[in-house]
Amino acid sequence: MKVIQASNVGNQDWNYFQEKKQLNNPLVLVFGNRFLLEDEQVIDAIRAEFPYEHLVFGSTAGEILCCNVYDNSITVTAIEFENSSFVVERANILDYQKNAQDLGEVLYQKIPKQDLKHLFVLSEGSFVNGSSLIKGLESALESQVRITGGMCGDDSRFEKTIASYKENPKEGEVVLIGFYGASLEISFASFGGWIPFGPERIVTRSQGNVLFEIDGQPALDLYKNYLGDKASELPKASLFYPLNVTPQDRNEPVVRTILNIDNANSSMILAGDVPTDSKVQLMMASVDNIADGALQAAEFGMKNRKTKPEFVLAISCVGRKLVMDQRVEEELDQVREVIGERVPITGFYSYGELAPFNGSATCELHNQTMTLTLISE
Repeated sequence: MKVIQASNVGNQDWNYFQEKKQLNNPLVLVFGNRFLLEDEQVIDAIRAEFPYEHLVFGSTAGEILCCNVYDNSITVTAIEFENSSFVVERANILDYQKNAQDLGEVLYQKIPKQDLKHLFVLSEGSFVNGSSLIKGLESALESQVRITGGMCGDDSRFEKTIASYKENPKEGEVVLIGFYGASLEISFASFGGWIPFGPERIVTRSQGNVLFEIDGQPALDLYKNYLGDKASELPKASLFYPLNVTPQDRNEPVVRTILNIDNANSSMILAGDVPTDSKVQLMMASVDNIADGALQAAEFGMKNRKTKPEFVLAISCVGRKLVMDQRVEEELDQVREVIGERVPITGFYSYGELAPFNGSATCELHNQTMTLTLISE
């Protein structure tokens, strides 16, 4: 495997992290600020610098490259596989009446199944229901195949996200990358570091990812009472106080970030499903807890690997970035300490992370986690 990485901050010259060289048919991952990815001149400059066919674009709430976290930048990682291969497919949620489950089913059917080893998803992040997308992708999934990925971001604006494959980035896109090859070793892990606090309550009315009532009270009103003065800063303020949700049929809770609010009916729109009768609790975190969560994710991802990873995709939540603020790179330091200083890392800060629970096979939508996909061949 050959990996070439470069960043461009403020439309300056490209800064390469490895020796610049021509690659053979690489997978090129382009992560960047949404406004930059909407600029055709920026896209043209990316295509000129990286004149390859398989370009995947995604907007972010912060770009990860090596040991650095960038804002308002473009980061590019080009990966040439020597013993393995990949296939990329795409679909747009707007063509499916915003039904993420239907899109997921169709998108998975497009992917060749022979020798399929792993799936990585890069999804629109502002209105796609990540839980429904996973249901669609897994509806006919072969038992040995696992799914990881992330929901695109838009800093802390929550206005819109964009993504694409080959085309210029646009709203509504969901990109699915299939990895193939007997020699591929892909491990993954997802861990948070957030701590539940306050009373445990019950979801009494919800529909999909829309939360209407908790303990028979309007959900948004109850949540605002907890936030106090910070309620005026919603939905951004919710990134500091996500919800810990435990559905009736699950032992493991999932963390849910609030993507938007509806003052008219006192409801909250979450990044994934929050089923009726689920237990729900507020959460909070410290910088040290979040950094330790990244460390635990790296340790689990490295556990039982036969080979050292040659490349790592890191998807972390925008809420973690806001809490850590100027110390945000500490969670990358923890990851690098475990996986090795010289292993290339790329990724972004997201509106949701996709991965199985550690030790599980079924994918889940997470919020407020560090999710790692470690790849070697």
